[in-house]
Amino acid sequence: MASSHIYSAFDEELKFLARRISEMGGLAEQMVSESVQALVTSNTALAQKVISDDATLDAAEREVGDKAVIIIARRQPVAADLREIMGSIRIAADLERVGDLGKNTAKRVIAVQAQGVPRKLARGLEHLSELALMQLKEVLDVYTTRSAEKAKSIRERDEEIDAMYTSIFRELLTYMMEDPRNITPCTHLLFCAKNIERIGDHATNIAETIYYMATGAQPEGDRPKDDTANTVTASVTE
Repeated sequence: MASSHIYSAFDEELKFLARRISEMGGLAEQMVSESVQALVTSNTALAQKVISDDATLDAAEREVGDKAVIIIARRQPVAADLREIMGSIRIAADLERVGDLGKNTAKRVIAVQAQGVPRKLARGLEHLSELALMQLKEVLDVYTTRSAEKAKSIRERDEEIDAMYTSIFRELLTYMMEDPRNITPCTHLLFCAKNIERIGDHATNIAETIYYMATGAQPEGDRPKDDTANTVTASVTE
């Protein structure tokens, strides 16, 4: 957090942004967790709750954006203060997208409800969501401490989620090859798996924003990636 200012009202405005970001993070985590739970248990009521919660997250993002604009116009911040405010806007946008991904997963519940999710695939999706949520929770903790080193470390750990997503992609492709009746539900599950993998990407975005807020510089080098799903091909055996 930026150092204290002559005008205590400015400090309170910055604290308001930080508090709203933390609240958005908690809701986004909850939506993702509940969307995966609804998917693997075919719980349509829980899925509908996730879909409804998205409106609350959208409103919070708009509130952060509107408040940030007012602060910039009123205080004309520079340097670390400006990075703090701009970072809040960027992080709020990433958290709103995380909520959208949770909502999109929840919308698939009815589509796969008839056949259900095979237990092996359910475990894979649960594990993938655990990895993504762990990364999201850790980066939100770093948002509180503003540790550039921890933010950089989280940015460099996205490969595990990518590798797990590729494994699930292969598994779903196998199910579709074994029985054409699996094609429709497995296609929906592919979208769900991709939604969860993208949550890891947004957590990485947040880590990069925190690094910038803390240092005034962007992290060096490209993000480590291990998503090889685009190279997976179907092998047909006779």
